[in-house]
Amino acid sequence: MNGIVDRGFLVALVGKTDRFHGGAAEVPKQLTWPVLTCEAVLAETAFHLNSSELVSGMLRDNVVRVDFDCSRHLENLHELARRYEDRHPDLADLCLIRMSELYPSHVVVTVDESDFRVYRRNKREAIPIICPPRK
Repeated sequence: MNGIVDRGFLVALVGKTDRFHGGAAEVPKQLTWPVLTCEAVLAETAFHLNSSELVSGMLRDNVVRVDFDCSRHLENLHELARRYEDRHPDLADLCLIRMSELYPSHVVVTVDESDFRVYRRNKREAIPIICPPRK
């Protein structure tokens, strides 16, 4: 299965003390690698892991691939920001929603189930997600 990954999943996958780590460790066998993401997710991941080296290693080892350019989707991102203003989405979430519109056969892999159950692609479609269980 093709995936688009969020920061929470990447942190849980690598961070052995993360509360989602056990569940995240079960998800990779469901996915086709590399998974897609955006630079905003990678920046958040590096911050939360306190390691740019781990994140650059994911890119180098073809675990993740950046496949989104914010500058080409500014109007879409701005519209999504307005639509979900009450949820206070970060840029990474907006990019993932847009990526889900661009790659409709991909699932979004996230630990942020509460927001991604509300977010919609193409205004009305539920976004298919995989959420690792807490272990």
